[in-house]
Amino acid sequence: MLFFFKKLFYIELTLIMAEKYNASNIAVEQILNYIKSGEIAIPEIQRPFVWKPKQVRDLIDSLYTGYPTGYLIISQSPNMKLKDGTLSEGKKIMIDGQQRVTAMMTAIMGMEIINADFEKKRIKISFNPLATDEDECFKVQDNAILKDKRWIADIADVFKSSFDMWSFVNDYCSMNPEISGSELNKVLMQLIEIKNRQIGLITLDKELTIDEVTEIFIRINSQGAKLNQSDFAMSKIAANEKYGGNMLRKAIDYFSHLAVQPDWYSDMIKDEEFMKSQFVDNVKWLKDDKEDIFDPNYGDILRVAFMAKFGRGKMKDLVSLLGGRDFESRDYKEEIAEESFNKLTDGVNQFMNKFSFTNFILAIKSAGFVSTKLINSQMTLDFAYALYLILHNNNGFDKERIKHYVSKWYVFTTLTSRYITSPETMMDIDIRRIEEKGFIEYFKELEAANLSDIFWNVGLVQNLETSAINSPYFNVFLASQVHASDNSLLMNGTKVRDLITTLGDIHHIFPKDYLQKNGIAEKSKYNQIANYTYLDTTTNIAIGNKAPNEYFSTVFGQCVSKEAKYGNIVDIDVLNNNLLTNCIPNDIQNMQVTDYDRFLISRRKMMAQKIKEYYNSL
Repeated sequence: MLFFFKKLFYIELTLIMAEKYNASNIAVEQILNYIKSGEIAIPEIQRPFVWKPKQVRDLIDSLYTGYPTGYLIISQSPNMKLKDGTLSEGKKIMIDGQQRVTAMMTAIMGMEIINADFEKKRIKISFNPLATDEDECFKVQDNAILKDKRWIADIADVFKSSFDMWSFVNDYCSMNPEISGSELNKVLMQLIEIKNRQIGLITLDKELTIDEVTEIFIRINSQGAKLNQSDFAMSKIAANEKYGGNMLRKAIDYFSHLAVQPDWYSDMIKDEEFMKSQFVDNVKWLKDDKEDIFDPNYGDILRVAFMAKFGRGKMKDLVSLLGGRDFESRDYKEEIAEESFNKLTDGVNQFMNKFSFTNFILAIKSAGFVSTKLINSQMTLDFAYALYLILHNNNGFDKERIKHYVSKWYVFTTLTSRYITSPETMMDIDIRRIEEKGFIEYFKELEAANLSDIFWNVGLVQNLETSAINSPYFNVFLASQVHASDNSLLMNGTKVRDLITTLGDIHHIFPKDYLQKNGIAEKSKYNQIANYTYLDTTTNIAIGNKAPNEYFSTVFGQCVSKEAKYGNIVDIDVLNNNLLTNCIPNDIQNMQVTDYDRFLISRRKMMAQKIKEYYNSL
């Protein structure tokens, strides 16, 4: 029965896809010639080749033995109307199979590839005509092979048009008399036959939408790898040399790499072409940057640049615009593609600009978000940076107020989880409304609609009833403590900020072991975020699994004896303020397991009130 349903699914899928792509077989030699001539673009040829040499060897061996090597997927852009009124056939871009094709080009055609150190090198595959069933036919070339007369050191030599089969057979047989000329000739013909091996080729219809292309890729790809719209955009960018897309893609890749690994700069400078480009000054400053609040990937860079410069929030629109799409006439025009590349290049440069990037980070940190531990939504961070750039580009906006509004917007959108469900749709709406109404007026409307007394007193309190340690509401609470420069619980001088940004840990106010031993065994119950606080490790160890009424009574007693046992507070006024800033109910010294639910309710209300006061202070 299971087999029947699987078969039915593939029949239905075939019927659904029948008009969406063309599946065919193509010879290895033909596909490599298409790539070499530029008829099919492979953007990744200009990027570091990630396959290990052994993977190249395994691919050649599979081709030699006739094993299947998977489909290549080609996406064809729609025809574009040129400025003189003529039509240009849409460019074909390989969206899946780049690594396999690049491997074949270096091994068979002798093409240099760019390795992880941005050095141009060959991966040379050697072949042993004398190999038996127990031996390896192919190996990655090394010094031992170069000294072994049985091995053909580089199979690319055999595939050259100038290869002289007759002379080679004579020379090889004279060095290896154990094989006859006719036997060697047969083995070599099998090797050369690799170029005629058939590879599956799927060419997607040029009228498909970006959403349809994504869906087809996901369904057809044998490994189930998910290709998103940023990937399509990057492929279009890299394949377009006319408008500088190939160098733009490098800038995006290099910036995202350096943001995570500044030391990688020593490798980047090996790319001499890029070091002469317009982008280098906006990238190289990252070599000295140690900040990790916002380490953007290429998708983040594209999204922010696109929203800031194009006033749109959906990445599929960027893909269409880079292809020259005219949304009104629904055809494709060269001038739109050119304008889109220019605008995107400007947007990417603005994203990478040191002043803009560092000032945006300062805005986020000034709101208390001083660690990646407190960042729970990259989309929310992306929009905040796009907003920063939009306001910065608005000559009529008070530049002194930009960081204030950006930080407050970030907290607002985090608290309301604005970009968690259907983020692109919401981003698109916000971008357009800001353009139509102006930012300040639109922001006031959103605050009035979303931050009512019911939200602060009921909704937020309910949202805090969770065990998700990366809850946006708990993160905002911690940011409020950082913003207020609060001391950590039971400590005077050790700030919450210090524990978040160093090696501090979150601990239970009602110790987990204590709750478990007293009948509260559900993880979702004893791990409530209202039971969490950043606590000095030494203090936490001293507390152990003691009940709150036991260790807090001791803390209150310290204020009389002046001998600190838990923490370092020995003054009652300091203690009361410490409990208040950490949202601990003032009767905590009387609480035990039977009071746990009451404690959680009380602390949630206090946390919500603190967040409200914090938000209004921004």
